[in-house]
Amino acid sequence: MRRPTPRSTGLAVAAVGSIIGSLVVASASPALAHGDAGGRHDQTLTPRTHFVMAADGSSGARADGAGIPNIDSVKKTIYSYYGDPGTGLANRTSSPYISEMGRITGGLRAQLKRTYAAAERAGTKPAIVLDADDTTLWTYDMEVADMKFVFDPVRQDYWVQHQLFPATPTMVDLVNEADAMGFTIFGLTGRGAAQKDATIGNLKDVGYNAFTPDHYFTKWAGSTPPAYITCATAKCTTVEYKAGTRKHIEQDLGYDIVLNIGDQWSDLQGGHADRNVKLPNPTYYLPSPDLPGVSEPRLAPRTHFTMKPDGSSGLTESGEGIPNIDSVKKTIATYYGDLGTGIADKTSSPYVTELAALERRTTQRLVNECRQGARSGSKPAVVFDADDTTLWTYDMEVADMKFVFNPVRQDYWVQNKLFPATPGMPSVVKAVADSGCTVIGLTGRNTGQKAATLANLHEQGYPQFSDDLYFTKWRSSETPPAYMQGHCKAYPTCTTIEYKSTTRAHIEQDLGYDVVANLGDQYSDLIGGHADRAVKLPNPTYYLP
Repeated sequence: MRRPTPRSTGLAVAAVGSIIGSLVVASASPALAHGDAGGRHDQTLTPRTHFVMAADGSSGARADGAGIPNIDSVKKTIYSYYGDPGTGLANRTSSPYISEMGRITGGLRAQLKRTYAAAERAGTKPAIVLDADDTTLWTYDMEVADMKFVFDPVRQDYWVQHQLFPATPTMVDLVNEADAMGFTIFGLTGRGAAQKDATIGNLKDVGYNAFTPDHYFTKWAGSTPPAYITCATAKCTTVEYKAGTRKHIEQDLGYDIVLNIGDQWSDLQGGHADRNVKLPNPTYYLPSPDLPGVSEPRLAPRTHFTMKPDGSSGLTESGEGIPNIDSVKKTIATYYGDLGTGIADKTSSPYVTELAALERRTTQRLVNECRQGARSGSKPAVVFDADDTTLWTYDMEVADMKFVFNPVRQDYWVQNKLFPATPGMPSVVKAVADSGCTVIGLTGRNTGQKAATLANLHEQGYPQFSDDLYFTKWRSSETPPAYMQGHCKAYPTCTTIEYKSTTRAHIEQDLGYDVVANLGDQYSDLIGGHADRAVKLPNPTYYLP
């Protein structure tokens, strides 16, 4: 399936009222005038909402694509959490994120006097250490509106040097109140030495009174760390740098770090703080191993998540309860055998394994139904979607677009016929065709892409697809087919479900075929009836509701 401009897992097989293995299945029913409306819901054709995912991407080693949080749903959830209406800009005044930050800082402010009084009684010099990005300065607008979740060091340096970051919500009052009370405030950031002056200037501009150059630590220039930093290798980890600096603050400068605040677990690992406070941030993940011989299991990301596909969970879940988008990307890469290049392994991966096993189980069932229909003269047919059902878009989605859909680049890939076949699917298509089923294509790609799509399919081993039985979406300047009239709530604009379910109705009612199976990678490929069996292929790389 591809996004309507031109576009869970497991090959879930849906037959009438049954469950096959661990796969949820849905019964067929007549087409609906308005897609999934009209009083019936395809309740079994819905994405998973509970996930177990390790932060390091290792969960992708399971052959279970549906168990990976879909990256488009993760983005929508993050938008909801930050009050982002879809512009990439966070709401600066009201959002679940701001509310959560207020609860965290409110609790800390309530404890400041007691903490300072205890330090006075003990005769110590109490200090608070704070990270920069998403601890004192808020990077959401840069990360999302500018970078679209794809880190760009050149753009980051532009934002830093031009001092464009707003304050992290509710943090200015906490830091200024602690400073006025007598706490010494230290900054400790992974930003480089060349960004120190601009960072301190930005902090001052947005209202912080406490940060000074002598109490603000940045990553050193060059390859030689300060004498107080000890690293296991020539390249220091974040934990080695930050824990070593906190040790320096305590042991060499004579302070007691009563509070260490950061948005990354690597800001907190390694000790040398009486208390660590983790601020929420699902927009990126910067891991770092524990210090040698040290285990801090409590300073580790969550692994269990509840997330609805429409993003609404961002209104109710805490920031830690939202799958971190960098961890999701790593998990997807593992699942597709992508070593970090954005290119999927074409021969061996958990994705390939999952498809192969499920295709074996599915093909014989479809072959039997095709043969039975051919013998009875019912004109059996199987409907196939294009993107990530018959043609594989991973390399375009990741290496080229980096999970940020670009219709110009998508059209380039389509017109140049660059897509490989979805693993194993040419054999499935051949098997059903050889068994008496007519092969029909039904895609969200547009009419201007039809010829190139068919040529790409033929080059990749699908000679069964023909021009007269390959359905594409009309372009905005074109009139929809006559059979679509009366079946779209906003006609001539039609949703994916309206378009596809009505086209399947046309195939059955007007063309006289019996659609014995409908295969797609999106639930919107399958919802709406007019197929005896719905087959869901895995795809965590985008979600088209």
